Amino acid sequence: MAGLKLVCALALCLLVVSPIATTAITCGDVSTKMSACVRYLQNGGALPRPCCDGVRALNGMARTTPDRQTACRCLQNAAKTIPNIKPNLAETLPGKCGVNIPYKISTSTNCNR
Repeated sequence: MAGLKLVCALALCLLVVSPIATTAITCGDVSTKMSACVRYLQNGGALPRPCCDGVRALNGMARTTPDRQTACRCLQNAAKTIPNIKPNLAETLPGKCGVNIPYKISTSTNCNR
């Protein structure tokens, strides 16, 4: 019985003392979620469902300002390395996927704001 009380007390201490884990979004997360959109962003045509699934998932992951800033920077860096991305397709992608974001998708967007 004393052993059970000790285990419970230790578990309670761990819950109170341990820091709350937070997961920050990474460029790997962004790349994974957006990879299905690359061909569409280069060539247009039919919008693949996995692309919109990724757009919605990324939007859901990027809830905090730092996460949104990271996602913005990752997308801008990716746009610089992937050839033939059409800016007009990138700008309209969130809306076509049913995601409303309060800023313009562009390589000139200030990610610090």
